[in-house]
Amino acid sequence: MQEQVQLFLRHLHNKNFSAYTLRGYEEDLSQFTDFCASRKITDVRHFSLPLVRSFLASLSVHKYQRNTLLRKIASLRSFANYLVDQNKIENNPFKLLPAPKRERLLPKFLNTEETDRLINTAANTGHFALRNKALLELIYSSGLRRSEIIGLKIADVDFFNGVVKVLGKGNKERYVPVTAAALQALRDYLGTRPHPQPTDALFLNKNNTPLTGDGLAYIFKNLAIKSNIVRKVSPHSLRHSFATHLLNNGCDLRSLQEMLGHKSLLATQVYTHVSLDKLKSVYQHAHPKNKETSL
Repeated sequence: MQEQVQLFLRHLHNKNFSAYTLRGYEEDLSQFTDFCASRKITDVRHFSLPLVRSFLASLSVHKYQRNTLLRKIASLRSFANYLVDQNKIENNPFKLLPAPKRERLLPKFLNTEETDRLINTAANTGHFALRNKALLELIYSSGLRRSEIIGLKIADVDFFNGVVKVLGKGNKERYVPVTAAALQALRDYLGTRPHPQPTDALFLNKNNTPLTGDGLAYIFKNLAIKSNIVRKVSPHSLRHSFATHLLNNGCDLRSLQEMLGHKSLLATQVYTHVSLDKLKSVYQHAHPKNKETSL
């Protein structure tokens, strides 16, 4: 079983899955193989529906959130598909296991005052102030994912046209506009780098090696504390803030979908719930009865 898991993970790596996604698969499948080992199940041919049901039942003690559980099911389902393709098992046990619906979680975002406070804190804190300001300005400017930020090269930023080339999910490239403030912050930061080359990573850590996802999360955690923002703040918080603030200021869903790199418009529509204030404002100015009462 363990050998096949390693071959499967290598297969995913060869298909250029992101490091973040690979880590999730590895964690989920390691948990599954540990479960199998505890029951002395080592032969992949024993991968069956009863085994899957027993494993999923064992997860109840962890009280995972619904979407975390769904991710683990998806990891196992992909592994089962791989085993079928490799003729290691005859039938995919997940064909008889209905997939529960994903819970649509509302995005957690910062308001404009909190966003400004976070970026201002980054700009005035410590030896890495210029880097951190550029980092936050770019994420908020363009709504980039954590994996997209750490994967950027200097050459990916087009300072002349004001766009950044992003390699998103599924290795799909897209171009996203960048604000003038973010471009200036990037110029200021790159001006401190000795002999930066186009193929160098855009953001470096204290060891002058490419910034990692964990490093990025650490930066956000510390900046949130220094900004006196009591709730959890992550790179995705700024991505959510980018999307929410654009919608509140009149951006259409299709354009936002393109900028966020969403495959489906449904993924973008989750942000519409936070645009109620904008909706009310438009309604009050557009409805004839409201116009009459204001005369």
